Amino acid sequence: MIHRLTLALFVITLSAQAAVDGIVTNGTSGKPQAGATVTLFQPTQQGPQFIESVKTDADGKFVITKEIPAGGAGPLLLQAVYAGVQYNKTLPPGTPTTGVEIPVYESSKQPGGAKVSQHVMLIEPNGTTMSVAESYMFLNDGKTAWNNPDTGTLQFTLPAAAEGKVEVNVLAPSGLPIRRAADPAGKPNTFKVDFPIKPGESEIRLEWSMPFTSPGVFEGTVIAKGAPDMKLLAPVGVTLKGDGVAALGQEPTTGATIYGITGPKYHIDVEGSGTLKSSSGSDSSEDNGSPRVSENMPKLFGLALATGNPIEPFLAVKWLFASVLGMLAVGFVLLYRKGNPNGSGSSEKK
Repeated sequence: MIHRLTLALFVITLSAQAAVDGIVTNGTSGKPQAGATVTLFQPTQQGPQFIESVKTDADGKFVITKEIPAGGAGPLLLQAVYAGVQYNKTLPPGTPTTGVEIPVYESSKQPGGAKVSQHVMLIEPNGTTMSVAESYMFLNDGKTAWNNPDTGTLQFTLPAAAEGKVEVNVLAPSGLPIRRAADPAGKPNTFKVDFPIKPGESEIRLEWSMPFTSPGVFEGTVIAKGAPDMKLLAPVGVTLKGDGVAALGQEPTTGATIYGITGPKYHIDVEGSGTLKSSSGSDSSEDNGSPRVSENMPKLFGLALATGNPIEPFLAVKWLFASVLGMLAVGFVLLYRKGNPNGSGSSEKK
């Protein structure tokens, strides 16, 4: 009887210590990936809690042996780092924490199967200011991550009137929306975003504003390589005219007009003012000094961005879920900026 009790306690102890285990698989080669760094975080009321960081063995397997402390809430976050790129795996409450699979990929400075699949811009002229939200959706149907810190994976221009002030939010497949820097790209008013484009769907969203008085002219150049013709959304009360500007119809929920813009350069006559209201009726957020995650990121994704066809419902649901988790990303980014206890966090990419 004592022997059985001792054995039972031993098994319980092992189960408590082995909080998370699984395997990291190289999606490029299809084989287990040795030497990847896997880190576990737990959100708490005091912020994200670093649990443990380990390396995968020769068979790609990892085991987080430290017990997850009590008092946490929400999902766990696993981060696997391989070839300079970070891959996230979110474990919602109730999800099994054994046999977790995390895919990673080889990296390349060439786009490979990555391309811009959709380019959308929303303009909101209102009084003496025009607010702009611009979205680049990437689809990578290859088996390598496009990662080029030298040129960035997205280059874009801003009007001189924007004074180079732009907020960049990015989202990787199975990741959380986080803030990213826009770095100068060597030419006036030209910038680049150093953000790995992993296999699957990713998005880079730009938000900026500039002085504007209606009627006026809005012009610019699209320099993203391979970007399709831009779709431009104008709220009720705003009309657009110009060469290469064609009205495609109205978005049924907000009444916004969808325009097709052909060519890399655009010169648009803008008249009127208006704002595209979010479903919550408010786009405001409190600035507490931390890197701000855009809480209204789904604004563009419930809209009809092609002639007569709305974006698939699953995409809107995915982005809404990502926005709910967005506040967690603030803590993760801050923790990595400070460096994790193993000293490897500051140089890793999302």
